[in-house]
Amino acid sequence: MENTPITVSVAIQSKLNHVWDAYTLPKHITNWNFASDDWCCPSATNDLRAGGKYCARMEAKDKSFGFDFEAIYDEVIPKQKLVYHLSDSRKVLVLFNATNEQTEVTITFEAENQNSVELQRNGWQAILDNFKKYSEALTAKNAIRLQFKVDVDASAAKCYNTMLGLGNQKLYEEWTSVFNPTSTYQGNWEKGSKIYFVGTDAEGKVGGMLSRILENDAYHFVSIQHYGLVKDGVETTEGPEVDQWAGGLENYLFKEIGGATTITVEVDVIPNHADYFKDTYPNALQKLKEIVERQ
Repeated sequence: MENTPITVSVAIQSKLNHVWDAYTLPKHITNWNFASDDWCCPSATNDLRAGGKYCARMEAKDKSFGFDFEAIYDEVIPKQKLVYHLSDSRKVLVLFNATNEQTEVTITFEAENQNSVELQRNGWQAILDNFKKYSEALTAKNAIRLQFKVDVDASAAKCYNTMLGLGNQKLYEEWTSVFNPTSTYQGNWEKGSKIYFVGTDAEGKVGGMLSRILENDAYHFVSIQHYGLVKDGVETTEGPEVDQWAGGLENYLFKEIGGATTITVEVDVIPNHADYFKDTYPNALQKLKEIVERQ
């Protein structure tokens, strides 16, 4: 097992700048650097330079066990690569690769000889998964989550197809006209797809939200991440208009019982938009209910 290389990786729906800061700044490290909820990272220091020292305190929450995870940096290329060695001389390589609005983090480390390769891989992967969860939540830190529900006398499949406008996009446009009379979408609902949620303004210009489909479990769950703006085909993914809400989610959940379905919407909004959505989204869902039940 000596020096066996192990690789773990994760794709994070966030910009490279945000991911790099979350990975390297001690104020963030203490919020994600543990493999399970019964552990914590109460303190961390990080001298981010070749020859600099990294130290993170890892402890069980019940104080039954703890240790210092220490390393010395051999190479630091900001927002690209970290190379460091542990106190037992094992090497670790961390790579950051940005593609569009997604950042992939890949860690390759040399295994120690006290635990199985599988156990070590699972432990490092669990911490990296926790980092992903924290990073993506941090992106939308300025938002608050609102929830709305409506009961529909129809199957989950019918509600899902109507809400997304599958087979007839005009049905989507009809229920979302409550938000904007010209509301529509450009793209598709496949997992991983980019999609525009747009409308036409008084000057005839088409603009709206630049989004991606994070999850699409047909008839059960759809998760949309809004990460930018689009106007006349020009995409904007950073700046004051975007940064305060970018990364926010809009989720659709469908739960069918006895032939009737409860549709639940969860949407992340910035505080000064909350009242608008509280007033408007219930009306939109009522409109959706009417459309589904009349078919």
